[in-house]
Amino acid sequence: MRRPLFAMAANTYLGGMTARPTRDMPDLDADDADIAELDQDEALIADLAEEAEPAPGSVAMGRAAIARALKHAPNGPGVYRMIGADGAVLYVGKAKSIKRRIVAYTRPTGLTARIMRMVAATMEMEFVSTGTETEALLLEANFIKQLRPRFNVLLRDDKSFPYILITKDHVSPQITKHRGARNRPGDYYGPFASVWAVNRTINALQKAFLVRSCSDSFYEARTRPCLLFQIKRCAGPCTGEVSHTDYAEYVMEARDFLSGRSKAVKEQLAREMEIASHELEFERAAALRDRLAALSAVQGTQGINPRSVEEADVFAIHQEGGATCVQVFFFRTGQNWGNHALYPRADRTLEIGEVLESFLAQFYEDKPCPRLVLLSHDIAERELLEEALSTRAGHRVEVAAPKRGEKRELVEHALQNAREALGRKLAESASQARLLEELARAFALKAPPRRIEVYDNSHIMGSNAVGGMIVAGPEGFAKSQYRKFNIRSTELTPGDDYGMMREVLTRRFARLLKENPRAGASPLPEGEEVPPPPPGEVEEASAASSAWPDLLLIDGGPGQLKAARETLAGLGVTDVPMVGVAKGPDRDAGRETFYADGREPFRLEPRDPVLYFVQRLRDEAHRFAIGSHRARRKKDITQAGLQEIPGIGPTRKRALLHHFGTLKAIERASLADLEGVPGVNAAMARAVYDFFHAKAT
Repeated sequence: MRRPLFAMAANTYLGGMTARPTRDMPDLDADDADIAELDQDEALIADLAEEAEPAPGSVAMGRAAIARALKHAPNGPGVYRMIGADGAVLYVGKAKSIKRRIVAYTRPTGLTARIMRMVAATMEMEFVSTGTETEALLLEANFIKQLRPRFNVLLRDDKSFPYILITKDHVSPQITKHRGARNRPGDYYGPFASVWAVNRTINALQKAFLVRSCSDSFYEARTRPCLLFQIKRCAGPCTGEVSHTDYAEYVMEARDFLSGRSKAVKEQLAREMEIASHELEFERAAALRDRLAALSAVQGTQGINPRSVEEADVFAIHQEGGATCVQVFFFRTGQNWGNHALYPRADRTLEIGEVLESFLAQFYEDKPCPRLVLLSHDIAERELLEEALSTRAGHRVEVAAPKRGEKRELVEHALQNAREALGRKLAESASQARLLEELARAFALKAPPRRIEVYDNSHIMGSNAVGGMIVAGPEGFAKSQYRKFNIRSTELTPGDDYGMMREVLTRRFARLLKENPRAGASPLPEGEEVPPPPPGEVEEASAASSAWPDLLLIDGGPGQLKAARETLAGLGVTDVPMVGVAKGPDRDAGRETFYADGREPFRLEPRDPVLYFVQRLRDEAHRFAIGSHRARRKKDITQAGLQEIPGIGPTRKRALLHHFGTLKAIERASLADLEGVPGVNAAMARAVYDFFHAKAT
């Protein structure tokens, strides 16, 4: 469905401005009489479009831009985008009739404060026609997720959910967890709320169905059964412990169980256990008993398992303190596959149903939709959403807000979790805000930082050098903003930390200056009537998404800080505060020394919360840099082979791979295990062990 929608994007109408339509805004549709009157009164449009030099950034300027775009607006369904002076999309919306929707933006009265701010920022609009309103809804969700306009309801947590995959591209199918694009042949079951839920379920399913979880390369290299066979979590198809026919039956039972036919699977296993018992095959009966117990464990540890709901997603929304939490529970095959809390960014003036409606359209943009979606609050365009989700899923989808019965109990349970999750989130945000205020006082900053960037390098004697940048702010670590920098310079002396820091900061800020040049904030024109956003509302979103840091933390002492300061000064950046964090004597945490411009080196009190906060930031940067370095090193090892280890040639490489199966297994092996490989003496074993366990710096 997506390709035709994006193909329609070629049929785009360009006016004087780009506007983002929003479904969650107040009803701005004009009736047919409004359109007729506007079409007949060309003078009104001309007055708006050619108003004598309206003040930049004023509502009048925005209305004039919208009026110019109105001349080219289609009457049919589609999507509109409102665009600001910097070319960024401000808002994306859909409408049954685009012209009927956007004409309301030109009204001099009746707009909310939020809509007035949006209109004032608009400089042009773009339109995309679609065949139906359903297609417009789907396309709108795609645009919002891609463009992330500041005036739309946005999903802050855009991670993909994990699934269980039973493969179909091998003679002995594998069960494994999967996240991301589903391009490997096989059956996917989910989504699950967390990797922990997937691992727990796979662990239980291995006990029940003895399906292998090892990789194909590990499978092919086996000459004897692995530990999982010994502890009865795998049937051992790799070494012929079970025939392919019998193993296929195990896999079929696992697929049936995950597809919702768990009752039939359990009854079949119970019958086989009784038969084995009557025939005095007690060992086989005990194995079947253990498999039944494992299945009961899967169903018994899932939390609430509804009797009348086979497949559904349950959404509950709660708003408090200007924040919103949506709690989603996944139910598949009559089992609770976990829950997850999401915190969409939404204007506090929006009704709770409007936020939920916009949230759902975006949530299912890249996820399979079940046949039933239960909501805590009813939404205005429920039938349209049902039609859109059914079109995307390829089967009928029912969207309902139950009022009684077991389904209502599920919704109430989710709503309770939403309240509790938002309460915890608000408490954490308040604590984080206090920490940032204390940090500003400790480091003599003008205001609490909204974006902190922390830099660290990792390498082994200069090899596979990687620079890492992490980002933190009022909402904690912003992992989507993390960046790694593979050190490319060939002129650096191996292990030159100063040179690495210069390269990382040069690449980071040179690109920042190119893509997000700083512009001085100009005051509003005299007499401007655009209402300011509520405290912590639109400014918060804007500041959180700003690419410019308010504070740089450099892992190192005065040398690293000097290199960083000189690098930024060479780029013309002199107004970003920098602090060097030097480890204490013997690298003791709690005795760090801080270096800042215009101040003598200083320390914080050992029990100061700010010190703990800075340590967390530094440790996270260290973890990220080392992880990136190790990933690069492993990639190089995989590409170059074990021959990179001194003394390891093709013969010993074959011996190691034949014994352990995979490079990963060799890396995890103990020194004693390496010494037990035929043809590998103690010195070679030590060389291999030291190569994989060298400490990164």
